[in-house]
Amino acid sequence: MSLVVLDLNNPAFLNDWFQLEKAEAMAVLDTLRKIRGMEWDLVYRDRGLRWETIISRKGPAGQRIYSLRITRMVRATTYRDGEYLRFLSLHPDQDSAY
Repeated sequence: MSLVVLDLNNPAFLNDWFQLEKAEAMAVLDTLRKIRGMEWDLVYRDRGLRWETIISRKGPAGQRIYSLRITRMVRATTYRDGEYLRFLSLHPDQDSAY
Protein backbone atom coordinates (compact mmCIF):
# COMPACT_ATOMS: atom_id res chain seq x y z
CA MET A 1 0.00 0.00 0.00
CA SER A 2 1.21 3.52 -0.69
CA LEU A 3 1.42 6.57 1.53
CA VAL A 4 -0.95 9.50 1.14
CA VAL A 5 0.52 12.55 -0.64
CA LEU A 6 -1.08 15.83 0.44
CA ASP A 7 -2.02 18.64 -1.93
CA LEU A 8 -2.69 21.78 0.12
CA ASN A 9 -2.44 24.29 -2.73
CA ASN A 10 -6.12 25.09 -3.23
CA PRO A 11 -6.57 28.85 -2.62
CA ALA A 12 -9.90 28.36 -0.79
CA PHE A 13 -8.34 25.79 1.54
CA LEU A 14 -5.36 28.04 2.29
CA ASN A 15 -7.62 31.06 2.89
CA ASP A 16 -9.78 29.04 5.30
CA TRP A 17 -6.69 27.75 7.12
CA PHE A 18 -5.08 31.18 7.47
CA GLN A 19 -8.29 32.62 8.96
CA LEU A 20 -8.35 30.15 11.86
CA GLU A 21 -7.19 31.12 15.33
CA LYS A 22 -3.57 30.14 15.95
CA ALA A 23 -4.34 27.15 18.20
CA GLU A 24 -6.88 25.73 15.75
CA ALA A 25 -4.52 26.33 12.78
CA MET A 26 -1.78 24.42 14.60
CA ALA A 27 -4.21 21.57 15.33
CA VAL A 28 -4.94 21.40 11.58
CA LEU A 29 -1.19 21.16 10.93
CA ASP A 30 -0.88 18.31 13.45
CA THR A 31 -3.61 16.33 11.66
CA LEU A 32 -2.05 16.97 8.25
CA ARG A 33 1.25 15.61 9.57
CA LYS A 34 -0.58 12.54 10.84
CA ILE A 35 -2.30 11.93 7.48
CA ARG A 36 0.93 12.41 5.55
CA GLY A 37 2.46 9.41 7.28
CA MET A 38 -0.52 7.13 6.72
CA GLU A 39 -1.37 4.58 4.07
CA TRP A 40 -4.67 5.03 2.26
CA ASP A 41 -6.42 2.08 3.87
CA LEU A 42 -5.63 3.53 7.31
CA VAL A 43 -7.07 6.92 6.34
CA TYR A 44 -10.35 5.26 5.35
CA ARG A 45 -10.53 3.31 8.64
CA ASP A 46 -9.22 5.93 11.09
CA ARG A 47 -12.03 6.64 13.55
CA GLY A 48 -10.65 10.06 14.42
CA LEU A 49 -10.73 11.28 10.82
CA ARG A 50 -14.26 10.01 10.15
CA TRP A 51 -13.88 9.78 6.36
CA GLU A 52 -17.36 10.40 4.89
CA THR A 53 -18.71 10.75 1.36
CA ILE A 54 -20.49 13.99 0.56
CA ILE A 55 -23.33 12.99 -1.74
CA SER A 56 -24.61 16.52 -2.37
CA ARG A 57 -21.42 17.91 -3.95
CA LYS A 58 -18.92 17.02 -6.68
CA GLY A 59 -15.25 17.90 -7.14
CA PRO A 60 -13.72 20.17 -9.80
CA ALA A 61 -13.83 17.43 -12.45
CA GLY A 62 -17.01 15.79 -11.17
CA GLN A 63 -15.25 13.38 -8.81
CA ARG A 64 -16.63 12.26 -5.45
CA ILE A 65 -15.96 14.63 -2.53
CA TYR A 66 -15.20 13.52 1.02
CA SER A 67 -15.32 15.10 4.44
CA LEU A 68 -12.65 14.50 7.09
CA ARG A 69 -12.65 15.58 10.70
CA ILE A 70 -9.42 17.57 10.97
CA THR A 71 -9.89 18.84 14.55
CA ARG A 72 -12.68 18.64 17.09
CA MET A 73 -14.15 21.79 15.54
CA VAL A 74 -13.03 21.71 11.89
CA ARG A 75 -13.85 19.43 8.97
CA ALA A 76 -12.17 19.50 5.56
CA THR A 77 -13.55 18.72 2.13
CA THR A 78 -11.20 16.67 -0.03
CA TYR A 79 -11.01 14.32 -2.96
CA ARG A 80 -8.67 11.53 -3.90
CA ASP A 81 -6.67 11.87 -7.11
CA GLY A 82 -4.47 8.77 -7.42
CA GLU A 83 -2.10 8.90 -4.45
CA TYR A 84 -2.94 12.56 -3.76
CA LEU A 85 -5.40 13.75 -1.16
CA ARG A 86 -6.39 17.15 -2.53
CA PHE A 87 -7.87 19.56 -0.01
CA LEU A 88 -10.64 21.91 -1.15
CA SER A 89 -11.78 23.79 1.95
CA LEU A 90 -11.95 23.87 5.74
CA HIS A 91 -15.17 24.27 7.70
CA PRO A 92 -15.06 25.51 11.30
CA ASP A 93 -18.83 25.04 11.31
CA GLN A 94 -18.74 21.30 10.60
CA ASP A 95 -22.23 21.18 9.08
CA SER A 96 -21.18 23.61 6.33
CA ALA A 97 -18.90 20.90 4.86
CA TYR A 98 -21.99 19.12 3.57
